[in-house]
Amino acid sequence: MRAIDTIKNIWKIEDLRTRIVFTMLLIVVYRFLTVITLPGIDPSVLGELQKQTSGGIMGLLDMFSGGAFSNASIVALGIMPYISASIVMQLLAIAVPYFQKLQREGESGRRKINQYTRYLTIGILIMQAPAYLTNLSVQMAHSGAALPTGAWFTISSIIILASGSMFVLWLGERITDKGIGNGVSFIIMVGIMARLPRSLAQEFVSRMSETAGGLIMMLIEIIVLMGVIAGAILLVQGTRRIPVQYAKQMVGNRQFGGARQYIPLKVNAANVMPIIFAQAIMFIPVSLMQFSANPESWTFKVFSPLANMYGFWYNFTNVVLIIMFTYFYTAITINPKQMAEDLKRNNGFIPGIKPGRKTAEYIDEIMSRITFPGSLFLAAVAILPAFARALGVQNSFAAFFGGTSMLIMVGVILDTLQQVESHLLMRHYDGLLKSGRIKGRSGQMY
Repeated sequence: MRAIDTIKNIWKIEDLRTRIVFTMLLIVVYRFLTVITLPGIDPSVLGELQKQTSGGIMGLLDMFSGGAFSNASIVALGIMPYISASIVMQLLAIAVPYFQKLQREGESGRRKINQYTRYLTIGILIMQAPAYLTNLSVQMAHSGAALPTGAWFTISSIIILASGSMFVLWLGERITDKGIGNGVSFIIMVGIMARLPRSLAQEFVSRMSETAGGLIMMLIEIIVLMGVIAGAILLVQGTRRIPVQYAKQMVGNRQFGGARQYIPLKVNAANVMPIIFAQAIMFIPVSLMQFSANPESWTFKVFSPLANMYGFWYNFTNVVLIIMFTYFYTAITINPKQMAEDLKRNNGFIPGIKPGRKTAEYIDEIMSRITFPGSLFLAAVAILPAFARALGVQNSFAAFFGGTSMLIMVGVILDTLQQVESHLLMRHYDGLLKSGRIKGRSGQMY
């Protein structure tokens, strides 16, 4: 009954109701675009392309696009080019002084960085669109069909693919401004969840076809999946609190400060960025293998073990990269020296620790201690689909047992529910939970 009362309270708040309806309408528009194929493409000959994207790395790309990739849709490239451009801009903001200066300029600097990100996104789209058409041509040839020939088709298709992705980005920005949640992240989550019903149905049919124990195994899979989701929530929300004491100050006849507060340090400050970086590198062996189709060549022998998404060497290398990138990304996003300086400037100190350099060293030590288990947990979640596949789970359903898709879904859902709860509490309604407030991610994923 509490859930029904909560829904009624949400519907009573006009602003929140408008935002939710607006978000749902834009999501319907996006889902409609994912089934509109490129002009000149016959949807009935896309069987090989859909087979190619049924699992593995290509399956991840199709999942993030909500199935648009395998449908040869006008939005087939989805939002991922923008994500790639955002990652590049984040790295530039660390290494290039000009972008560091823009970050310190506040809102005006942020607008310039967003503008550069869009320009870079268009550049990436212009490079990815011809590659997508080339792959589409190869897969259609396996089905006995062919892409339309001529420069006009190629140029128009590139323009349509690039425009489609930029339109999806525009939809995401509108959701952020006038809807609920972070629009770009929300669109990715919708694309991932769109494949869940079909994947669940395929897994159910596969288990029911077994002679014995099929239903039991299906129930065990659901229980394990719920456990993974709970673990992902703990990974997203986990924090270590450092107590901070503020010195008392007298201003005139009034006393300020003296209260004890806490610095929350996230166990997984890097969110899913280490997995995204690691997967980008693990895609390189697949690209190198394309230079030689000969199984006896050295490139094939060296890189084929790293191209198997469910093999030992792929997952071992992936774990090592995720741990390395977790430390790297945490180091560039958390600055213990700056935190120590801010505490000293505000007459704050950690009890038992000297202000200044000792405080910075203490915070750095705490971050190193909590980052290691966080990186191991993140790596474990990333390779869980390989274990699920080894236990007989179908490729499409195994992807939901961990990896980027699981963490994205959990993070976006928590962030969205946190915004809904904020609206409820602002209007003096009860929150979504009896036990306390919902905690989202401390920062945006992209």
